[in-house]
Amino acid sequence: MAREKPFDRCGCRLMASVLTGRCIKNITLINRNKHMKKLILLSGLVWLSVLAMAQQALPPRLIVRADDMGSFQAANGASLRSYTNGIVTSIEVMAVTPWFPEAARMLRENPGVDVGLHLVITSEWDNVKWRPLTHCPGLTDDNGYFQPRLFPDKNYPGGAIMEQKWTPEEIEREFRAQIELALKNIPHISHLSGHMGSTAFDPRVAEITARLAEEFHLPCVDRNLMTYVNQGGGDQTGSGEKKGSGTSAFEGTDIHFAGFAGPHATQREKTESFIAMLNTLEKGKTYVFVEHPAYNTPEMQAVHHIGYEDVAVDRQGVADLFTSDRIKQVIDERGISLVSYNAATKALPRSTPEAEKVDPQGISDYFEAVKQSGQELHSVMVLRHGKVVAERWFHGHGPAIPHVMHSVSKTWTSTAVGFAVQEGLLKVSDKVIGYFPEDLPKEVTPWLADLEIRDLLTMSVGHATEPSVDRTRPDMSWEEIFLAHPITYEPGTKYLYNSMATYMVAAILQKVTGQRVLDYLYPRLLRPLGVTGAVWETSPSGVNCGGWGLHIKTEDMAKLGQFYLQKGKWNGRQLLNEAWFEEATKAHITQPPQWFPENGNPRESDWVQGYGYQIWRCRHNAFRADGAVGQFIIVLPDKEAVVVTTANIQDMQGEINLIWEHLLPAMR
Repeated sequence: MAREKPFDRCGCRLMASVLTGRCIKNITLINRNKHMKKLILLSGLVWLSVLAMAQQALPPRLIVRADDMGSFQAANGASLRSYTNGIVTSIEVMAVTPWFPEAARMLRENPGVDVGLHLVITSEWDNVKWRPLTHCPGLTDDNGYFQPRLFPDKNYPGGAIMEQKWTPEEIEREFRAQIELALKNIPHISHLSGHMGSTAFDPRVAEITARLAEEFHLPCVDRNLMTYVNQGGGDQTGSGEKKGSGTSAFEGTDIHFAGFAGPHATQREKTESFIAMLNTLEKGKTYVFVEHPAYNTPEMQAVHHIGYEDVAVDRQGVADLFTSDRIKQVIDERGISLVSYNAATKALPRSTPEAEKVDPQGISDYFEAVKQSGQELHSVMVLRHGKVVAERWFHGHGPAIPHVMHSVSKTWTSTAVGFAVQEGLLKVSDKVIGYFPEDLPKEVTPWLADLEIRDLLTMSVGHATEPSVDRTRPDMSWEEIFLAHPITYEPGTKYLYNSMATYMVAAILQKVTGQRVLDYLYPRLLRPLGVTGAVWETSPSGVNCGGWGLHIKTEDMAKLGQFYLQKGKWNGRQLLNEAWFEEATKAHITQPPQWFPENGNPRESDWVQGYGYQIWRCRHNAFRADGAVGQFIIVLPDKEAVVVTTANIQDMQGEINLIWEHLLPAMR
């Protein structure tokens, strides 16, 4: 199966992904498809500087999109199975439909799915209808249901939106309500799309959609759909989507529509026409194929409209197509990479080392040094001037496989505090005990009473020993355990590495925001940066662990590093004020951690340069997010660079030393 291979990018694969400025998201089939070939670890690093050669070497990329999840239970099951056991890379969900609650639950349980919200203003079926979330009489029939069609249809006289006196205000209000409902239930939605062309059938609607897309950080992936449809050249069915043969650009300059290349009424025709389409895909281009999988159940057998009566059979055929071993084999043989919308629209830009003034020999020397040292490096990504100049995965890890962050989780929690401060929800000078009146010990000591959020962030609580979860005391919450732990030193004066302190920060955030940290970060940070598929472990009381337990991808780490390097600015928008970064990344306390040897040399260590708000200062005027056994986000402001690693390396100083010895001097 040819989803983007989850191994180190080197040779032509690395060259192509670096030089074309396009990140290919690996929608891995590990643990999902039995036919996945064994991972092959390639060696060597080939760098070419000719963009045309890279483009030519890059395989075709295909987004396989399953539409209309939420419309029927049969569609819910088929859509998700087409992802978990098939070739689907993105699923579009409808928020106004009767089976949306089940769809939302299923998608929350599968956070790795790239999800789009399918905006709806029509209800095309004869036996089942759906209503708007808002009052919009210009979009509904006499019974309050959405009209069946967007454009006039002789089979449904007077039943088209374009025949009604609709207003842009109605559509904006309805679209906004659908977006808000969907995000409330599925925070990791990454983009918008339109059901039956709803997002761009009129210039005013296109403008509304574009504005909402920017506001919610959800790119609309088919804003040019109707331009394509109006150009003719193919069959237009009642779905409102182009079903013609061949390919045509309709998603902007970078993504091309790919339809069945021939008849597709029967299962055999679907298979042959889909394979024929695959054979037309050109190297270096990205395509999208859109269809509607569902199971042939009694529910679906009752669904139809004039001109499309065999819905259940047709959509079962799509479900079978999307999970077909033969189709998987052809995709694999053709070397087609299956990618997601999120990767296509929100990937970090790629460049060459030479273009960003990085010596490629230094990168090669670094990889050789890692090999010679025996370090178990899982991935590395190097950014210069905001562009990826090197990326590589090892030991079965890959671009779309989330990796445990360990204490890198702390920096994400600290960033959430920055947003909460910006929104006036808390201050770092707030007293901790004020947030936990029900969890306090019988005696509140003066130093416990003086403890501030700032002391939690800088790990200067005043503990002589680090508190830990006592699993033998299920009657005590983690909050109670922390607050009962003796404070031996005045808060703010004594450094002690303290993961439970970060947990308390997460608990405070949940109290002031009403959300878990991960959910709070989605609209403020994750969605704008294009971070999807994040998973964060929780405590027995339902709080994200804060100091540990986050699982994200290597590129997500790099995006956070670049966000810090740019002091909160992303795509021209200041998401988090600069002052927070100045405060968070400076050394608030400079004392060695408890594991630093007494005879250690501070000039040779990156653990005694000072500690900020859940951020370590480093040598070379750098700072980093730091997780056990080698998880790093190293930000080098003087070099306009970010270096990210995931690993299983006990000698973490040795891991950083190789970065200083080889990658740092390579940045001219």
